[in-house]
This record gives sequence, structure tokens and C-alpha cells, in this order.
Amino acid sequence: MSNYEINAKHREGSGTGVSRRQRLESLVPAVVYGAGKENESLVLDHDQVMHSLEKEAFHSAIIDLKTDKGSQQVILREVQMHPHRQLVMHLDFQRVKATEKLHMRVPLHFEGADVAPGVKVDKGILAHPMTELDITCLPKDLPEFIAVDVSGLGLNESLHLSDVSLPSGVELTATAYHEGENPTVAIISPPKVAEETDDAAAEASAADDDKAAADAVKDGDD
Repeated sequence: MSNYEINAKHREGSGTGVSRRQRLESLVPAVVYGAGKENESLVLDHDQVMHSLEKEAFHSAIIDLKTDKGSQQVILREVQMHPHRQLVMHLDFQRVKATEKLHMRVPLHFEGADVAPGVKVDKGILAHPMTELDITCLPKDLPEFIAVDVSGLGLNESLHLSDVSLPSGVELTATAYHEGENPTVAIISPPKVAEETDDAAAEASAADDDKAAADAVKDGDD
């Protein structure tokens, strides 16, 4: 579990006009809720927020949200970005309690691809249809990421959800997969060059067949 710190101040006023003015001052409006307490309206420094958002782990970490009233532990629930600019419009944080399980999406990190026989020997390409997992766990067990070892994969071999080792205290949610399904997490496919070559050969063969058929028709007419 990674802990990040971010500073905030209580927000005075509300409404579109107030939020617009705060953004002009390089402040990001935010709200924090949960844990049986009232919602709090806050503002954060835009530069600090952008710097934090660039870190993958920040999106699935326990964050120490510091205000003049003290510190509280939260997780990031929603980020609203400007549709055309690198501008954070609003943040939602949820308070966490040590005794209550969290429902989070945690990224997958694929390890060992460079030594996997399918990549190293056969020059295959690692594809990962799944990049994160939907999990539940207590705050103390929240992982920064879940590692997936692909070092043993050969060409055309794959790993499925059931092959992923979850950290202690971490469980998949019911929405992570449909009952009876075991989706592919990672697979090593043949090199694209080979596929393109095969496609080109097939197209050339088809073109030759079409030409031969056309010539046969022409000879018949003659």
C-alpha cells in the first residue's frame, strides 16, 4: 500500500462562478465524502494535483489529505478533466475506515516478458486484454498494483484470470468476471511482420487465381 500526501484548503462559496474563479487562481475544486461524516468542499493546488495524477499508483493509493483541521485518509474516486486542455476540473475523494473494505480497480503489471520464450525466442508480441482488476480489500491490504508473471509463456500461450495470484487479503469482486468465465489476461501472439507477410502472400495468391481465371475466360472466348 502506497501513501501519498496532498494539501487542501476548505472552499468558501459554491456555484459555477466561484469554481471558475478558483480555477483561474490555479486551484482545483474537490469534495470529500464518506465514513459517516458530512461532505466537505475543498480546493487543491492544481500543480500538485497534476503531478500526483501522473503517478499510476496515486489512482489506487491511500492518500493523506491534509487540511488546516488535520489529516484524513481518502482514496481518489473521480477525476474530471477539461475536454480539450490539460486542466483538472474537479476531484472526488472518499474517506476510508480501517475496518471497512474498499472496492477498487487496481492496475496489472506484467513481469518477465523480455525472457518469455514466446518473445525472446519466437519474437512474439505480448498482448494484455486486461490491464486492471476489480478488487475488494481492507485499506491496509490495498496493493499499488498486482503482478502477473508472464516469463514462462511460449508463442500462442496465454494466462487467464484464474492464473493470477492475488496478494493476501485481496479478493476479486463479483463484477471482475461473469460466473463460469475465465477471461484471458495475457497472451503472446505471432509477430505482426509474419502476419503481414502471410496476409500479403494470401492476397498475392488470390490475385494470381483471379488473373488465371480471367485468362481462362479470355482463352475460351478466343
